[in-house]
Formats: sequence, C-alpha cells, structure tokens
Amino acid sequence: MSGSNFALLAGPSSINFARSMARQIECEIVDFEFKEFPDGENYFRIISDVKGKNVLIVQSLYPPVDHHLVQLLFLSKKVTELGGFVYAICPYLGYSRQHREYLSGEVVSLKTVGHLMASVGVRRLLTIDIHNVEGLGLFPFPAFSVSAIPIMAEWVQKNEDLSDAIIVSPDFGSSTRVETFSKLVNRQYHVFEKERDKVTGEVKIKPIQLELEGKKAYIVDDMISSGGTVIKATKTLKEFGVKKVIAVCVHPVLAAGAVEKMFEAGVNKIIASNTIENKYGIVDVSNAVVGYLKLLG
Repeated sequence: MSGSNFALLAGPSSINFARSMARQIECEIVDFEFKEFPDGENYFRIISDVKGKNVLIVQSLYPPVDHHLVQLLFLSKKVTELGGFVYAICPYLGYSRQHREYLSGEVVSLKTVGHLMASVGVRRLLTIDIHNVEGLGLFPFPAFSVSAIPIMAEWVQKNEDLSDAIIVSPDFGSSTRVETFSKLVNRQYHVFEKERDKVTGEVKIKPIQLELEGKKAYIVDDMISSGGTVIKATKTLKEFGVKKVIAVCVHPVLAAGAVEKMFEAGVNKIIASNTIENKYGIVDVSNAVVGYLKLLG
C-alpha cells in the first residue's frame, strides 16, 4: 500500500505495532500531541493535516479496555471533524467475546462498541483473529478479521524444536485454528473437548485417550485471558506424560495473575504475538494487517 491519500496514526496502546507497520508501507505519519492528566483523563491534539486522507488509527483494545476504547473514540472523532476518513486498526479487539446474548438480558457488548465507533466516524474496522467471526456482523460498517496463525506457525517452526511435538487445541472452538497451525508446522494435532458453565464460567476439559508419553505439547489458542483453559489442558497433558507444555496464542491478555498460575500448573513457556504489547508478545504479526491493506490499494 502506498499513496498520498493514506496516513498512519499510532494510538497510545499500539505504538510499536504501528511502527512496525510504518516500516512496511509508504504513507504519511500523523503527528499529534497526547498526555494523560493525573486523574486519568486523556488529552489529544491532531497536528497533521488529515483532510481527505484515509487515516489508519492503530489502537489495540486490551486492558484497560475502556481506557483504550475511549482513546480510539477521541482520536476518531477529531480526525473525522478535520475531514479525514477513519480506518480503525484494532490488532486486539476488546469485548469481542460478548458477540451475542447467551442469557436473557445480557448486554451484547461488541454491538455497542461497533455503534460507538460508527458514531465518531469510523468507516472500516480491521482486527486480527477475532474471537468469533460472527461478531463482525454486528458493526454498522465493513469489519474484517485477518489471521496471524500462519505467521505464528512460521515463527514457531523456525525457533522451536518440533521433533517430538504435538499441537493441541484446548477446545473445539479452536480446532480449525489449530488444524491450520499443525499443517503449517507439519505436526500431528489433537483436540480437547471443553465445557463452560454459562453462569459460573467454570471450565471442564474431557481428556481424549492419546499416546503422549514424553511428548512436547504446544497448546494453540486465539487468546489467553485468565489462563483457566490452558491450565486445565496442561494438567491433563501432564497426567498423560507430556514432558513440556508451551502455550501459544495470538492475543496475550494475561489478566488476573494468569502467567503465575499457568507456570505453577506446569506451563514451561508462553509464545504470543504483539497485538498486545507485553513481554510475551514477541512475534510481530503486523504483516497480517499490512498484507490486507495492500489489497485495498
């Protein structure tokens, strides 16, 4: 993608991701001032001329989700007022798990997020490995999700010893993702059946009879939040004789002490992408976004 009609704005939550994108595409970089007041309020001032530009606002919506969402809304509103056209690039899309009403009376959070974005002028949304693709239909403007799994698989194949490895899906929801990953690294894969109580959120995994003694297992999922699913899968794998467990995910949310709990349960390593900027997000997947943008011209 190149051309004078595109501009890139690096939101506060995705500075490094946006910089990686900027190294791959030729477009103007939007200059702006930003600061947070002691009470947590945000101040922005757009300095660049964005009139008539398609402005790619790169802003991941990881915790604190509401804070990062408000920052995106503020920036989108002002860019729109200045005559720009907003393309929201959200490498991690917060609230994407609540894409429908599971129990009567529940708020469909993602639908509300979509309408908030539309209200400040967002014209298009691009995210990476949304939790459920059904959620894309809730947005009142074109919304797309690209997959980082091929990039993750390539990194693992180059940097890990897979000679005695198996690829594991912690539930059926991730089975398609894991099947793709396993084919790319040319390793066998297995799927665990997961049951989640809709009221309490408790997760139970039904083990499948596998020959795992002495193997190295790579648990692959789209995100790790509390780590509960990974922990249960790890304990089951260890019971079956797995010698090493590596958790691989696109989105390392890692909330509520998840890392410590996973290591205590027997996870040996966490490999994640940079959709969320923390120490475990070591795999740069910005090319997944750039590749899509190049198709747009």
